[in-house]
Amino acid sequence: MPVPLPVVTGVSPREGPPGTRVTIRGENLGRDMKDLIGLKICGVDCLLSAEWKSSSKVIARTGLGKGKGDIIVTTKSGGIGSCTVGFKGFSIQIGPLQESAVWVDETQSVLNQLGRRGNQSALSSKDSEDPLGLSDEGKRAKEEDMLEMFPESSGSMSLENFSPAWYLLENHQGASFEDLKLGLANMRLSSRSRSEGPTAFVKANIGAILDCLDSLNTMYDKFTQDDIQRGCIDSYAVSLFQAKSCADGLFQEVLGRKDQADQTRNALNVLQRFKFLFYLPLNMKRNIEKGDYSVVINDYIKARSLFAKKDVKVFQKVYKEVESMVESFRDMLRKKLMKLPNTLHEQKKIIGYLTSLEIRGDAAWECLTNQERWLHGLLVQCKTSHLEVSADPGSQKNSATLSVNYGRGSRGSSALGEPGFKFRTPQKVLFVEELTDIMTCNFPDFWKLGQAYISGQIGSREEVKPGKVPPGNKFKEMVSSLVKYFSNLIRAAFLPKSLATIPADTRKEYGAWSDSQDVSGAWLPHCVRYVRSCASSLCSQDLPGDCHDMIQELAFDMRTNCLKLLLNQAINDVRCLDSKETWMVELDDEFGGTTQLPALFENIVNEAIQHLHEVVVQNRSGESEIFSQRPVQKEATGLCQQLLEAFAPCLEHLALTNLDTGDQAAATLRPPAADKRTSYIEESTPEDTIPPKHKRLIIMLSNCNHTRSQLLPRLVENLNKHGYVEMNKVLQTCQATYKALDRKLFEAYIEEKSNPIVGVMEPHMYRGHFDWRHCKQPTDVRNYVKEVIMGLIEVHAEVFSISPAFVTPVMTRIVGAVSEEMSRLIQCVPELGTNGTIQAKLELMCLRDTVQLYQNKQSETSLREALEYLPDISEENEKKVEELMTTFRSQMKFQLMCFTKDKAAA
Repeated sequence: MPVPLPVVTGVSPREGPPGTRVTIRGENLGRDMKDLIGLKICGVDCLLSAEWKSSSKVIARTGLGKGKGDIIVTTKSGGIGSCTVGFKGFSIQIGPLQESAVWVDETQSVLNQLGRRGNQSALSSKDSEDPLGLSDEGKRAKEEDMLEMFPESSGSMSLENFSPAWYLLENHQGASFEDLKLGLANMRLSSRSRSEGPTAFVKANIGAILDCLDSLNTMYDKFTQDDIQRGCIDSYAVSLFQAKSCADGLFQEVLGRKDQADQTRNALNVLQRFKFLFYLPLNMKRNIEKGDYSVVINDYIKARSLFAKKDVKVFQKVYKEVESMVESFRDMLRKKLMKLPNTLHEQKKIIGYLTSLEIRGDAAWECLTNQERWLHGLLVQCKTSHLEVSADPGSQKNSATLSVNYGRGSRGSSALGEPGFKFRTPQKVLFVEELTDIMTCNFPDFWKLGQAYISGQIGSREEVKPGKVPPGNKFKEMVSSLVKYFSNLIRAAFLPKSLATIPADTRKEYGAWSDSQDVSGAWLPHCVRYVRSCASSLCSQDLPGDCHDMIQELAFDMRTNCLKLLLNQAINDVRCLDSKETWMVELDDEFGGTTQLPALFENIVNEAIQHLHEVVVQNRSGESEIFSQRPVQKEATGLCQQLLEAFAPCLEHLALTNLDTGDQAAATLRPPAADKRTSYIEESTPEDTIPPKHKRLIIMLSNCNHTRSQLLPRLVENLNKHGYVEMNKVLQTCQATYKALDRKLFEAYIEEKSNPIVGVMEPHMYRGHFDWRHCKQPTDVRNYVKEVIMGLIEVHAEVFSISPAFVTPVMTRIVGAVSEEMSRLIQCVPELGTNGTIQAKLELMCLRDTVQLYQNKQSETSLREALEYLPDISEENEKKVEELMTTFRSQMKFQLMCFTKDKAAA
């Protein structure tokens, strides 16, 4: 049977350069590899690279064929086949550094770059490649624009100043960020494929490489047979040896010049050592300009010891010039020492320099007196500037500019004090910031400099003559004067009453602040922090006893003043809580329902305690305990008691005062929190944001009970933890206050709820001209009893929805009032007929059984007396009463469930 001819029906890819790996598909492409005897792609034999996979698949690499051509497969069994598809071969310019499995004509690439031809575009083929593998379609940037944007860069990857941004704008301006990410992945993949080395390339192109090796071997054999070429190689070797000899000669000359330079340098060093004096004026000038004062002084001392007593005129002339420069140097150092502000280290160095230069007078003492005057002037200037601004708030001055020259390290005024802010910092706050900064930043250096002078570490102290005050005592007076002035400046601003014993003329020196400039509780802690920080910094300097006590007393008085002000402010905040009531009841399974007021009250107290602890109560090193003095203890205890009791009038006002909904904007109901069970207290319409009085009474009663039982112990415990004294007595007093309020609200609620129920019993009992003597035979409990029960259920539901803990005491009191009224009404009946007796007994027994859970001895006695007042009835009538009671229980089963549930729970 004849074998069909091979047929190629598909190829992938359809085009490519030489060496492209293609997959050929078709029919009858051979039974095995031996059956495949021919494969031509575009007329070029590619059998050597062919890999037979199956009769329908062959893989091969293309040759040097160009243009579009057929793929012809030849087999032993079938012969020369046909093709229904074609392959397009094209050539690409291969760069000098790219791998290629075929011969590349380098005459247009490498040779051109060596200058043998004018065309320079071939070698740049590497740049024309796209390392990202993205399409070049789209708008390309102009080279002129790129040069303007990147004047020092280039878009060529072969240059050192290559700019990736230039390249992307020039070649891929329209690419998106995702495309660039794909391009980066493609470039990494290409890099990994290159890093695999030549092994993969050799495996893929083994046939072409073997052909190249054969060609090279043949070329070598022919080259070795050519004598002329061997002569050329020998001449090349001779030239290389000559170049080596020339280089050695040049190197020897350089070494010779280096030896000469070393000799000259050594000679100059020797000359310089003997010319010290002649170079000294120039060196001193240079070192003074550079700030190397110690070098100048050392050189001067050395020159004085060597040349001061020399009789050589040349030396004397130069030495006089040196002395003139040193005198100018002394004056410069003295001016620099007196210029403030300056650091302690710098002052000590300058004093040391002047002492070494043997300056006339005591430089250290002059520096101390100058610094004392300067520091006192800063305090005066600070006070005057801030008083002027406070007297004229609309002035162009602002405190941000007052601290420019006040001292080193000055923090300056608060940013809120600068113009352009809606709320400006009070002037007293800015004043205390500036004043404490002046002392904190400058006084420690002044004190340390004085201590160093007294101990003899700096300066050249002379012996104290009889009758004169020692410098140590003078310095202590200066320190005491500065500290006293600083302390009184603070007191004049914040504690003016503490200066009442000072004469009026003296008090004017510290400034007079108006009452309108008083600092509120929001700013006073900020001022206390500054004063305490300054006091801590000053007291750490081991000041004299009177100065130390003066600073500590100032800090203590500021703390006690802040304590009083913050506690009074907290008391006022608590008293104003009634305006923040929203009447939104939050239910709790343990404590019952409360509004947000107890939580707000607790937050105000705890925040005040925490704030006072951070600012006032917590002691720093060297400070005295705030509660160490009995007057402070007593006053703090009284203010804490007022703070804890201030919530009671607020509750009473909300419960007992007639509130106008139009005047209570803060009482608007708010949306409930998602994580809490919330009950809204509403009346007839949603617009009524304030509940009626009876509901306000039970809400405030629940708030009062929660405050007395839960909040007060927690708050007192917090106060005890923070060091407040006698808080247990305060707790007892406050609990008595809230207990009295609890009784008052409870009685008001009982009166508010029991009066409507009890008041309508008699009118409803005799509704329709009811007559106990001539009434009809009873068929059911009359409506007035049911109305009483419904009223009790309404009270039960209202109390239970707010605070279940009050259900029993409230219901017991109201049931007692109802029982007493019922007993009175029955006993006031002059004569009862038979049916009337049955009706009265039925109503009394139904009422007694219904409210049995909330009966006390008084209510039981009242109902028992009413039943005993009734005449006896027959057994038949007793059964009738039992039947009617059963009917009543069945009819009122749903209404009586609240009583039975409570009973079951009990």
